[in-house]
Amino acid sequence: MPEPTGTTPAGRRAASSAEPSAEQLATQLAAVVGRLLRRLRSTSSGGLLTPTQRSVLARLDREGPATTAALARAEYVRPQSMRLTLGALETQGLVERAPDPADGRKSVMSLTESGTATLAEVRAAKHDWLASAIAAELDGADRRTMAEAIELMDRLTGK
Repeated sequence: MPEPTGTTPAGRRAASSAEPSAEQLATQLAAVVGRLLRRLRSTSSGGLLTPTQRSVLARLDREGPATTAALARAEYVRPQSMRLTLGALETQGLVERAPDPADGRKSVMSLTESGTATLAEVRAAKHDWLASAIAAELDGADRRTMAEAIELMDRLTGK
């Protein structure tokens, strides 16, 4: 009895040479990017910060000081949840509170030097893991292919 198409070596080559649909690529890319992001998060956590805490530190680094309400809106969480997150970060000395210059009844949160250093450590851990994985898993041809794929992904993101 003949094997179904796609299960023999010739069938697999024929199936892989067919042009994939946009829907297939979107599904596969989203899955791979999701796994990569989870791996990067787990690599850089060091057990010290939650994903939300890392995200808030990165936002404060990128956008500057912000109120609890503004951070909650930006992170799509309730203000009460953001207050808890900021409280934990403040206890660790990673953020500090100061009066809002526009409205003294409010406070703005900003990164401390320790917060900036911690964020740099998190980013370095991600970078180091990814560089090591690329070096260990990809040969020169694979790296060139990855460079081309990165250019394509940049195009998708509008860069």
